[in-house]
Amino acid sequence: MKALILAAGYATRLYPLTKEYPKPLLKVRGRPIIDYIVEKLESAEALNEIIVVTNSKFISLFRKWARAKKISKPISLVDDLTQTLEDRRGAIGDMEFAITKKRIKDDLLVIGGDNLFNGDIRDFLSFAGSKAGSPVIGAYDIHNKSEARHYGVIRMNDESKVIDFQEKPKKPASTLVAMCLYYFPKGKLGLIRKYALDRSTGNDTTGSYIHWLKSRVQVYGFTFGGRWYDIGDHKFLNEAKRDFKN
Repeated sequence: MKALILAAGYATRLYPLTKEYPKPLLKVRGRPIIDYIVEKLESAEALNEIIVVTNSKFISLFRKWARAKKISKPISLVDDLTQTLEDRRGAIGDMEFAITKKRIKDDLLVIGGDNLFNGDIRDFLSFAGSKAGSPVIGAYDIHNKSEARHYGVIRMNDESKVIDFQEKPKKPASTLVAMCLYYFPKGKLGLIRKYALDRSTGNDTTGSYIHWLKSRVQVYGFTFGGRWYDIGDHKFLNEAKRDFKN
């Protein structure tokens, strides 16, 4: 299994902090956000490589980070060849680019480079392994429908199958939201390319892809406990700096 960390965004809502610096390398409690992610990935025995997809603007900073990182699993970087917000590929575009560039043919764990949480990734992967080759998404209950409007909102049945997924709905059907954490079995990776090349889909967000995907294959959700921080703006960054405990 490979892990792919999405770190090619430009994080405009965190300007000026991220104008010349990537969000995953911002520090929370003295460590880069991406360090916490890599630490969780290193604990997963099934993973044999950690891949970070970033952009041409920030890749030198990630190279410096990777050289200094001492872990047992190999880390490789992929430059998505973009330099500005205007020419970015988007989350799905970056996933497809990295899969093609690295010729990935293994099961794939995809995680956002700003995904800060204290649940155990091994529990997620164990659950995914029980779902017979179906995609699985990480979910978190934020217990607030007003806040849920800003996320991809999930409804699941008693078997944890995703029966509805709406990206930033005006009237959320639940308070369960997607975390930008996904398991894609190798047999389903081709669907990412199919979606990325389909111009009629018109949206490069992971949430829009999951909405499209669930109408074609069974998709399951795993609900994390603990705390989760969506480092999308200064409010949540400051909250994580104040409260996060790994």
